[in-house]
Amino acid sequence: MKRIDLYFSLFLLLLFLPFFLSNNLYSFYDDFNKHHGFIMSFIKFAILATVGEMIGLRIKSGEYTFPGFGILPRAIVWGLLGITIKAAFIIFTTGTIDLLSFIGMDDAKSIYAGEFTFGKLLIAFSISFMMNTIYAPVMMTTHKVTDTHILSTGGTVHGLFTTINVSQILKNLNWDIQCNFVFKKTIPFFWYPAHTLTFMLPAEFQVLFAALLSIALGLILAIASIKSR
Repeated sequence: MKRIDLYFSLFLLLLFLPFFLSNNLYSFYDDFNKHHGFIMSFIKFAILATVGEMIGLRIKSGEYTFPGFGILPRAIVWGLLGITIKAAFIIFTTGTIDLLSFIGMDDAKSIYAGEFTFGKLLIAFSISFMMNTIYAPVMMTTHKVTDTHILSTGGTVHGLFTTINVSQILKNLNWDIQCNFVFKKTIPFFWYPAHTLTFMLPAEFQVLFAALLSIALGLILAIASIKSR
């Protein structure tokens, strides 16, 4: 392990360790998370998803960052995406349960609120399926557009808030990788099962677990980038 990897590992350890050592800190986090869910979603994704991208870059290039990579702009974008992810969790959980009730699973809400059963697993998978089929491709493409914009504007915060040439970025996007790898492979083989597990967790842990999964997304993006060479 190189020294920079040791420092990065220590950073991650120091990021999470206080929550295990201090009951007061964890209680504060839990209370703030319950009452300010969107703010916490911004913070979780801003930190963890950006860390995931840095790990992905390390795998791809041997470095955690480079001039113009734009750690802060990426964190801002991920924070904003985190808010939409929190909203998607609410919308697709409620909507999918209502849909299942509408098509004949009358006790879907009580099953999902209860202990582990096959019915609860089926509901969790249904929520994951609906969210990742409808919302995930849009979110992933939005991230790719903003990622390209950040790189093209030098990785600065000012550059992030300049006009995004969406049509040009979409025109030049590698749709072969985006569709045949990111959409067709990662969604069914990773995100469907990963978010099924997420939706089996208590609601207060779901967004945190999803943010941790975003580290895996960084690895997936690194693989996709390597495949596109």
